[in-house]
Amino acid sequence: MEKILTNVRIIDPSQKIDEIGNIIIDEKGKIKSIGKKTKPSDASKTAEKIDLQGNIAIPGIVDMKAFVGEPGFEYKENFRTLSQAALAGGVTSIVTMPNTKPVIDNVSMVDFIIRRGRDKAKVNLYPCAAITRQLEGQQMSEFGLLKERGIIGFSDVNKTIQNTELMSRIMNYASDLDTLIMQHAEDYELAKNSCINEGEVATRLGLQGVSDIAERIIIERDLSLLSEFPCRYHINQISSNNSLKVIEKNKSNGIRFSTGVSINNLSLNENDIGEFRTFLKLSPPLRTEDDRLSLIDGIKKDLIDVIVSDHTPEDEESKRLPFAQAATGSIGIETLLPLSLELYHNKSLTLEKIIKCLTINPAKILKINKGTLKKGSDADICIFDLEKPWIVKAEELKSKSKNTAIENRKLQGKVKMTFLNGELVYLN
Repeated sequence: MEKILTNVRIIDPSQKIDEIGNIIIDEKGKIKSIGKKTKPSDASKTAEKIDLQGNIAIPGIVDMKAFVGEPGFEYKENFRTLSQAALAGGVTSIVTMPNTKPVIDNVSMVDFIIRRGRDKAKVNLYPCAAITRQLEGQQMSEFGLLKERGIIGFSDVNKTIQNTELMSRIMNYASDLDTLIMQHAEDYELAKNSCINEGEVATRLGLQGVSDIAERIIIERDLSLLSEFPCRYHINQISSNNSLKVIEKNKSNGIRFSTGVSINNLSLNENDIGEFRTFLKLSPPLRTEDDRLSLIDGIKKDLIDVIVSDHTPEDEESKRLPFAQAATGSIGIETLLPLSLELYHNKSLTLEKIIKCLTINPAKILKINKGTLKKGSDADICIFDLEKPWIVKAEELKSKSKNTAIENRKLQGKVKMTFLNGELVYLN
């Protein structure tokens, strides 16, 4: 049955649209017509009418980095709970990480994860496979076979390929196969045993810190290799001003690659850790306020392309430990959009820029037909109220794990509805 969404502000950076209009969804769940020229009379007489009361419609969000607990860590998260959390946050497409148990580094695991995801998930899933077998950084996994089976890209998640010779072979091979490599940039020797940004806060808390040079060294190395072996290369998350300088220099030299940043690094800094708040133990770590502001500037200058949730569910036991021993990561898929909107409300970024980093930019990097409301595309749509105030309460979040880094934070902007292939799958 056809649907018409009326009285809605449509923001779609892929078409450079920001206008009040209507959206018609055909019976196949595709966008039939959109914009201010679309009239209610263009819809069929039997079309279901939904008045959106001036709220905003954007393409369904594409989150390029989230962990799902299946298989092996179902007690932290599973496809069903991940889907619920994602849809409550307007996220309709997710790139899932391969650090499951067993690791996704072979064809049978890929078949399992795609089949299981299709049966249980209510969102579009794009699984990543490990760059190296068992995420050990020694032996390359079978890129060709895995890509054929539906793998969207390759990542060793929060581990870095340390061996330069191996990295050059990976890039060379990825270049032949036109496959995406997503690198976590952190030198292992400089970062081992550390759990926080190096500096005054680390000294005060008596914790071992890691300097941003650990990130910069890997970025410099990889971008040097990239000039020799031009493949589709993406830096998963950067966290520092010094990394941005390297990125800016290489981009101006014509080297092509893309860069992501976690919403946590855009919204929090090391001072938020306070007295050992383990829910803020993240990788890369929260850095200084100057670093945070420079990351926002990096988005403005198009040096950073994508904002990710870096959704990492952890059970309570693994977080309620001394800071150095606590697990790393926080959930964030449900709060990704509202927390990003904070950057609009405090005048750090334009609405169009934020939405671009959450929709069409990741879709282009992944080469998937998402992140747009163009005529004929899947009607994956997020509807939100830009002004609605609310407070983050962990127990009300849909994720199975409750390790949010922003407990009790006051936010402005809430998802009201999420459509997937034209079906209303979430209503607040």
